[in-house]
Amino acid sequence: MTIQIDSLETSTKKIIYSNECKEILNLSVAKIQEMFKSSGIILFRGFEVTHELMQVFAEQFSSRFTRDDDKPLVDPNGFVSSVDIGMHEILPHRENGSSPFSPDAVWFCCTIPAAQGGETLFWDGIQVWQKFSEELKELFISKKIKFVHKFPADKWKHFLGSDATISDAKQVLDGFNSVKYQIDEEESIYTEYICSAVIQTKYSNQNAFVNDIITGNSNLKGCANLELESALTFEDGSLIPDVVIEKIEKVMYSLTEEIQWQAGDLVMIDNSRFLHGRRAFNDSRRRLFALLSYLNF
Repeated sequence: MTIQIDSLETSTKKIIYSNECKEILNLSVAKIQEMFKSSGIILFRGFEVTHELMQVFAEQFSSRFTRDDDKPLVDPNGFVSSVDIGMHEILPHRENGSSPFSPDAVWFCCTIPAAQGGETLFWDGIQVWQKFSEELKELFISKKIKFVHKFPADKWKHFLGSDATISDAKQVLDGFNSVKYQIDEEESIYTEYICSAVIQTKYSNQNAFVNDIITGNSNLKGCANLELESALTFEDGSLIPDVVIEKIEKVMYSLTEEIQWQAGDLVMIDNSRFLHGRRAFNDSRRRLFALLSYLNF
């Protein structure tokens, strides 16, 4: 079976069309795995994918799924979530990148695109890192970053399962050398997660600037007068200077790419290589769904 494949813009990302193979479940799993390893993003177009079909398709590539701690689930006992909370711009981020529970892959499917706007944006962390100045590279090689979070019980159970206990949470957190934590009387967990802003990609073992620095910095500025339940600093507790944030943004926004959604589209994103975000839109009909998974290849 011949698969029609096009590149997305000028990057390594690929589009698979349904010209000869109308059923997405009939596509070669092995071919998709190899393509994903090299490209990091695959857009499947013309297969009329629904959120139910997205999960069935993703199961072929996944060892397990995890839940998003911010977005409402379509099924309270499932893993697919709606991403149409608000219509605002979403800044570049790695999914769950401010915690040790970052999935391998992010899946999105669109059943109704916005009439205008609402494109999903993405940035290749390998390209971002390569375009950094030597000074900026040295800064993030020499200094790790620290995320401080409060996770109420209903939030950390999104990661560990609705039946998880505090003992389960302790066992999982004790397995991370990068995490310090405290638990209060209401079973909220306060974590300090220390990580590098530049990570090794899952498949090519290349340096990639993939993290939550831009969104974390923006959230702190937006909550300056509120009681914070999260914080972002360098490992030593010092703030990341505004001039550094500006240099990061200048490089990143010069490399922005986008997915202009069509109904039935499905996209598979390597969360160890790419950051993603969204353009603002003004169309309450838009329907986009997400699924997070750990891959089995």
